[in-house]
Amino acid sequence: MRIDAQECAARQAELTARWHQAEPAAAGDGFLRLLEENHLRNFSLWHEEDVARREDLGFEAVYRAKRRIDRFNQERNNFIEKMDEAIVAALAPPAAGCPRNSETPGMMLDRMSILALKEYHMHEEAVRADATAEHREKCGEKLARIRRQRSDLADCLAELLADVAARRRTFAVYYQFKMYNDPALNPQLYRHAPPGGRA
Repeated sequence: MRIDAQECAARQAELTARWHQAEPAAAGDGFLRLLEENHLRNFSLWHEEDVARREDLGFEAVYRAKRRIDRFNQERNNFIEKMDEAIVAALAPPAAGCPRNSETPGMMLDRMSILALKEYHMHEEAVRADATAEHREKCGEKLARIRRQRSDLADCLAELLADVAARRRTFAVYYQFKMYNDPALNPQLYRHAPPGGRA
């Protein structure tokens, strides 16, 4: 399995633009499918977070958005782990004998996904016709920084993958073990569950 950091960054940007025009769906194969599934959860999270901050929709809409946010965030983390598992299977990073990277490739790809969304939406603000010239200028400056950060992160990922393949650096899959969504681990859920509903 070959993972190209620049190809992943380009795919995230292309999907971000496409999904704003058509129904979002992951359709890639192999590792790219995992990348797209992760990006789809970040795409969905981004827009649910916007909805959750509206004050004109009433409490019920915000409640439903929060529940969707929790689900998407859990799934997002699941796909980070799946990407890392796939990379471990492909590259077999050394268990010892070289420096260990604290951030995994999956975590870096997830950050790149979020930056692709920031780039798209900051560009919208930088060219927004009904905004002031000052607003557009400030957003244009932020957009330039986002693009540099995204490019730098893709370069860092490429270097990490090359170092792992050459056995100069290593990493391990770090499982998130999110507790708030699990009725057996969240005390607010298991202590207040209806009778017969406790784990």
